[in-house]
Amino acid sequence: MTEHRSDPALRTKDAGGSDPLDREVIHRDEAADRTGDWAETTLEAKAAGPDIEEASLWSDAWRSLRKNPFFIVGALLLAVFLVMAVFPQLFTDVDPRECDLARSAEGPSAAAWFGYDVQGCDYYANVVYGARVSVTIGFLAMLGTLAIGVLVGSLAGYYGGWIDSVLARITDIFYGLPLILGAFILLSVLPERGVVEVSLALIVFGWMTSMRLVRSTVVSVKEADYVQAARALGAPTRRILVRHILPNAIAPVLVYSTIFIGTLIAAEATLTFLGIGLQLPEISWGLQINSAQNRLRDAAHLIFFPSLFLSLTVLSFILIGDALRDALDPKLR
Repeated sequence: MTEHRSDPALRTKDAGGSDPLDREVIHRDEAADRTGDWAETTLEAKAAGPDIEEASLWSDAWRSLRKNPFFIVGALLLAVFLVMAVFPQLFTDVDPRECDLARSAEGPSAAAWFGYDVQGCDYYANVVYGARVSVTIGFLAMLGTLAIGVLVGSLAGYYGGWIDSVLARITDIFYGLPLILGAFILLSVLPERGVVEVSLALIVFGWMTSMRLVRSTVVSVKEADYVQAARALGAPTRRILVRHILPNAIAPVLVYSTIFIGTLIAAEATLTFLGIGLQLPEISWGLQINSAQNRLRDAAHLIFFPSLFLSLTVLSFILIGDALRDALDPKLR
């Protein structure tokens, strides 16, 4: 009996004519296929998990922001200055370069709300048109610093090792020069100092903090379960960084960059006030403050109005940044 069972030639077949051992092998293969499909589905689900959490984070943050009076005030102020920068003709129909020396340094009046500058130009029109250059430099410099910071921080945090060490030392070197001083030195050797040159100087010496924010986020997230699941599924490095790791850096980088735009706008005005920033015939708040620095006693309005607009613009970014921090920080929500 035992010999017949062990002999493949003598194995019995069922009524359908199929071999039971063959059917067992087939069932095992099907089970293995189902197990593989289940494992792959599970890994995909784990990899997709952060999307749900991220959506919940942003929806909760938006509900919090709508109830925050500081965010509302900051957003309204920023909206006004952005529209002023893009469409200055909506706020005044006066040519800012049309001047009358007979009205030099006249004070505010019903005909000229902000008075006239030293050249006899309508000062309200000049202050309105000055928003364009200041806001443009702020956004250009912010985008440049974010591009460098995200790239360098991602490489340093993801690969680690000697790459991280080299990039960290380079970052420390740039940290050795403060933003204003570094930009001052760079602009002093450039033949021209326009919008592009000032923005470039601020980018070169302003990307380090965003780099460290991105690097710390990448280091803390790259060993997470959903990142490991993406690697197990064979996702390329670029997809892992862009799809699974960098979204976790959006919140801290967004908060920082919003506040940093205000810092960059103030830095441009400071450089221009020191005489190393923008040059005529550009129209900017920094140039207006620089031109009026010797007229504080007899024509205080020449410093007051551009300084007021500059301060309100910087304040709007700070208010929005603080509100974003409170809304996106889980410890504060």
